[in-house]
Amino acid sequence: MPIFESQAVSVGQTTQSAVNKSALGKDDFLKMLVQQLRFQDPLNPMKSDEFATQLAQFSSVEQLNNISNSLTDSINANYLLTQAINNGLSAGFVGKEVRVSGNTVSLQAVGVDEVRMNLGYTLGSAATQVEIKIRDANGNVVRTDHSSAGAKGDNTYVWDGRDDDGSDLPPGKYTFSVEAKDANNLAVTASTYIFGKVSSVRFTAEGTKIVIDGQEIFLSDVLEILEG
Repeated sequence: MPIFESQAVSVGQTTQSAVNKSALGKDDFLKMLVQQLRFQDPLNPMKSDEFATQLAQFSSVEQLNNISNSLTDSINANYLLTQAINNGLSAGFVGKEVRVSGNTVSLQAVGVDEVRMNLGYTLGSAATQVEIKIRDANGNVVRTDHSSAGAKGDNTYVWDGRDDDGSDLPPGKYTFSVEAKDANNLAVTASTYIFGKVSSVRFTAEGTKIVIDGQEIFLSDVLEILEG
């Protein structure tokens, strides 16, 4: 009897060790089955049908593990293929004008040419009041413009690179936001986008990115490719 007591502790320790793992693999399952056979009670041995059931369970665990490995390999292969296709297609974006989801623009140094930056926004429905705010890198509002109306769908606002006083703003990153209301003074949904020419394409660990006015933008954020 003392032998059985010692053996029971060994089986319990083996089982507890397996349970403490985050997941049981086929090797763990096989070790548990072998330990169970080694330390079974000779006065009450495992029945043949019980043993067959556990063997079937072991086979199922092994097959599921193989399927999981195959799916992982397939997903990785598809990801690499998609990346290769995106990299090949994105090279043709260089020099093209694109419309991109976002609200950040890069103001270049003001020269002899007049600054005209096209900022876009899409309204969910027609609006009777549209307010556009432009903020600097510190979040300060530097320009506020109002429009008496905005059509449902895509709209464009041209910014001249100046603040509310008409002074030229320094080069840097700026963001813009749009708030709109309908005839009943209810808020109208508005999403923003920007226009720009693609100067280069970069292949990063996060995915393929295009460069517009010095800022990196994910290829997935491109809404439309315009005439170059």
